[in-house]
Amino acid sequence: MGLAVAVAVLLAATPTFVTRGDVTPEAGLRREAEAAWTALEARYVQEAGGAPAKPPASIVLQKGAALSPQRNGQGRPGLVELRQNTPGMLDERLRLALRHELAHQFLWWACPQSSEDRLFHEAFSVAVSGELPSWKEGPYLSLSRAASVLAGAPEVDTPRARRALARLLNESPGFSPALSRRLRQCQDGARWASPLSIDELAGVGVREARPATVVVSRHSGEVLLSEGDVRRALPYGSVLKPFLYAAGAEHPTLPPRPGVPEWVCGAGVPAKVDARTALLRSCNGYYLDWEARGSAPRAFGAWGPVLASVGLTGLPEDMAEATGLRSTLAVSPWGVAQAYRLLAEARPDVVALLADNAARGTLAELPASESLVGVATKTGTVRDAASRPQFGWIAAVDPDLVAVVVRPGAMPRQFAEEVPKALARARKQAGLEAARVQVLGLLPPGDVEARCSGAGFALVEGVPRAGEEAWTPLASLTQRGAAVCLGAPWRVRFPGGPGEGRDYAGVFITSEPPPYRPPPGVPTTPSAMKARRGSDFVFRTTRLQYAAGVVSAEDVTLTGEARVALARVVAHNEQHGHSRHPGRPVCDTTHCQAFRGTVRVRSEDAKALGLAPLKWRKWLTFSQGGEEPWRQARPRAEVERLLGRGLVSLHFKAGRVHYLRAETDGDATFDTARSVPCDLLRSGLKLPSCPRTASFNGESLMFEGRGRGHGEGLDVEAAKAAGSGSDVILDDAYGQ
Repeated sequence: MGLAVAVAVLLAATPTFVTRGDVTPEAGLRREAEAAWTALEARYVQEAGGAPAKPPASIVLQKGAALSPQRNGQGRPGLVELRQNTPGMLDERLRLALRHELAHQFLWWACPQSSEDRLFHEAFSVAVSGELPSWKEGPYLSLSRAASVLAGAPEVDTPRARRALARLLNESPGFSPALSRRLRQCQDGARWASPLSIDELAGVGVREARPATVVVSRHSGEVLLSEGDVRRALPYGSVLKPFLYAAGAEHPTLPPRPGVPEWVCGAGVPAKVDARTALLRSCNGYYLDWEARGSAPRAFGAWGPVLASVGLTGLPEDMAEATGLRSTLAVSPWGVAQAYRLLAEARPDVVALLADNAARGTLAELPASESLVGVATKTGTVRDAASRPQFGWIAAVDPDLVAVVVRPGAMPRQFAEEVPKALARARKQAGLEAARVQVLGLLPPGDVEARCSGAGFALVEGVPRAGEEAWTPLASLTQRGAAVCLGAPWRVRFPGGPGEGRDYAGVFITSEPPPYRPPPGVPTTPSAMKARRGSDFVFRTTRLQYAAGVVSAEDVTLTGEARVALARVVAHNEQHGHSRHPGRPVCDTTHCQAFRGTVRVRSEDAKALGLAPLKWRKWLTFSQGGEEPWRQARPRAEVERLLGRGLVSLHFKAGRVHYLRAETDGDATFDTARSVPCDLLRSGLKLPSCPRTASFNGESLMFEGRGRGHGEGLDVEAAKAAGSGSDVILDDAYGQ
């Protein structure tokens, strides 16, 4: 619809403004608010290209309590707090404050995905409130100083920060292009993958570039090392060429063109250059000629949305922009690391190709080349008109980590040694290798839903497909490949679980387990059968994240050396899960080790994973333990379903239940003695621990015991009370 029609529709959708009588005149204040809201809606339609949804029903305008002398507002959706210095007067200061705070209200309604982006909220409010001219008064403020003020400001709604914001906003004639782009994202319902940056708002590079290094986990997506301004978008040079290779449906072999500068890519260029050689040597001429043939992917093909989701400032119009020959687009080191994480998951063949870079590519024949053997790398250089390096980039991928190193004014070959150093520094945190666990197997697969608050992608035969921001069945996300969430953990929910869901920092795949047939004597309750069958979903994260998640699920209160001991056992068992599920990862139920998603890693967890591997070469049992007495009854029929009919007596010894059953052979009746592991009875009857006694009471049996769990191996409660180091605790539990 046209602008005039859209505004007319919006005029009928203005919320009701409610006053409390403590800011006067009330009627005038409401009229002022209605006019301000109409102006906000018109600006939104003009910049975003469409009308937002139905507005809130009402907004309360009232006098603020305990407001800072320099502030109004500090409200929340549906409430605006104001300061009125002179009762009964709607002076210009109060009008500006009202318009400023209503702008925040407007964004909470029209663009909820931006609610955590404080810089965007404040910049929009300053831009539309009419206060920009007033901030021009006073001493001159340079762009670089304004950026410095904002970078160091803990709050962006102070007078000093607003003045700096106004300086950046006044740099652009008319309405800020950066805010217009963001408002279009609001209207499109796009993910708010990264917050508004100072450089994006200014539209120019207002700060001197500094070295930046970021390392993320391939498995969990965690940022393990971050130095410098890793979120600042910079021209990227050739570092994104692997995404062109991955997007290409056809990779021609092309002849170099002598005398063309873009074809100067190392000594001994072959007479025919294939795509692999062009990628390793970073031959710009190959990509330009590939485009000229008409078969090259446009705007990074299927990988364009991936790069846009992690902050690429726009999609390239041609190959010169895509390869960085024209430095009109930018992306942050953090964004490049996230994109390479997804590339490594989707296209291991491309990563394997880049592993040759240190041997025969742009990082060959260097002192650092040997330390980069087996590490996939790609370089990029951004040059000025005099061919001087402005930025050097190196992206690196090893089996567990993704590193991106950016150095201003340097060629990648000049700082190649920084890459293995960055990887080594990140690895000072132990337990970064992959851990796999079957998850959510007790639930029907269709009941499990996932949502990514960053940028979620489902991989379909190596091609990324953007997921929905809304809750989506996990089975559909993993139907044809892995599901990866960039920049955040997956949030997973299911009926009966916590309403807000659980965090899973890692990668999901579908992997159907083989049919399960229980051996004789194993409980066959539906829950037990599901636990022993395993799950259709396999989740990959780091061993450290997995161990921390299990320890928290088993005993969230555990601290000190007892926590260290349990974390060591958990990490050990993850690598010995074949005794629970042959050929499959461990499960997330008490059949293996309880795991309810990833949690914040604690210092004891990190310490445990940094210690020497345990000396035992088998699955190690543990339980809550303790001496708290309990007494519970179970129907006789339920017990006999597990142990067999005709139960006569039973007692417990050395981790087993010994029992007699009355059996008949013709006219003769006799008792037979049998024995099974006590844990089969405990888990089948859902008893707190292996009982110490059992007595018959008509049609039921009364069990009595102490503590929690199967009573074997590590007793967590005893470990808490021991006050010993983890080595002593484990030796006491499992023997010397």
